[in-house]
Parts: sequence; C-alpha cells; structure tokens
Amino acid sequence: MAKSHAMRNSVPHPTPSSIHSSAHAPRAGRRERRRTETRERLYRAALALFAERGYLATTVEDITEAADVGKGTFFNYFPTKEHVLATYGAERIAAVERSLEEARAGKRPVLEVLGALAADLAGQSSESPELLRAIYAAHASCAPVRAELQIRLKRAWQLMTEIVMLAQERGEVRRDLPAAELGRLTQTIFMGVTLAWSLNPNTSARKTAEAVWQLVWPNLRAAESPTMRKRARKKRTA
Repeated sequence: MAKSHAMRNSVPHPTPSSIHSSAHAPRAGRRERRRTETRERLYRAALALFAERGYLATTVEDITEAADVGKGTFFNYFPTKEHVLATYGAERIAAVERSLEEARAGKRPVLEVLGALAADLAGQSSESPELLRAIYAAHASCAPVRAELQIRLKRAWQLMTEIVMLAQERGEVRRDLPAAELGRLTQTIFMGVTLAWSLNPNTSARKTAEAVWQLVWPNLRAAESPTMRKRARKKRTA
C-alpha cells in the first residue's frame, strides 16, 4: 500500500503553466495560419489590382475591399503600399540567393546555374505582363518605390557578383573584367529581358530568357587554353 502511494506521489502533476501552454498551442497555430492566409490574400489582391488599374491608381481601400478585410487590417501586414512591391521584389531576391547557394554547392557549372536563374526569374514574371508594366511604371513615377528598388538592385548586384566570382575562381568565366562589372551587366540583361517581354509578350517569358541567355553565355565563358582544347579533342575522339 505504501508502495502504491509512493508511485502515485511520483507521477508529475500538470502545472497551471503546462495546462495553459497545451490548451493554447493549437489556437496559436490556427491564429498564425489565419494571419498568413490574410497576408497572402491582401498581397495577391494588391498585385491583381496593380495589374488592372496601375499602382498609383490603386488605393489601400481598393485592396482591402478586394481581399474582403477591414481597411485597418492592411496596415497590420504592410505599413504602406510600397511594402507590397517590396515583398514582390524580395521574392525575386530570394531566387538569386538560392542560385548563389547552388553555385556554392558546385554540383553543376556556375554558368548553368545562371542560365537557370534567368529562366526562373522570367518564369516568375510571366504570370502577368500587365503587372510587370505597372511595376515598372511605379518605379519610374514614384520616388519611394524607386528608392526601394535601388535597395533591391544593390542586393541583387552583390549576389550576382558573388556568383560570377565563384565562376571565375573555377575557370568558367572570363577574368579580363571584374566580377562586379560582369555581375552588373548580367543583372542589367536580366532586367532588360523582363521589361522588353512585358511590352511585347508574343512568346513565353521563359523561352525569351532562354534564347537571350544562349546569346549571352558564350561572351561570359572563359577562353579555352591550348591545353584545354587539346584535352577536349581527345575526349571527343576517345
């Protein structure tokens, strides 16, 4: 009997804090999911309206009405309309960051990684040429939006420079120009492709980007030394 009493006493009893934590964990998870869903709904509604009406002509009230939420709800997720475009830009920066990680991993040539990045960015952009035109117009006509773009461009340039530098270190890319300059020029080409496509989307953005890349990459590639050419010939005839 004493033994049974001791065993009962050894069983830990739930504390008020553990009961509170257990009871509120699912609720917290649901609340976080609802926040994520609401933010995504606002974001998608904003982009759709930018494409339809233009950035400057779209109000916060238009966005909240389209997303079916209260006007004040918008500011719980985006301090300003500019932050919607900042989120759009952040998604593109994330694609470049993933490419840098892939280049570092070294599982395939860096130039292949860059070509895939060009197609990936174009693929993201092909959702709506109207949206791209609206975003470019906002950059051209709205100083706060343009300032935000400059921040993103600088970050993308840094990432592109790191990618090119890796390619130079591995002998894939020419070294007669600095990595920073090649990174800037490659970034400019990527931007030019999406802008040109948005103005004349007569084919898919991805196919356009792939075709342009086929013209660009031979000019980035490092020249083969006589030894490398000799090895390549031996490999082909082996």
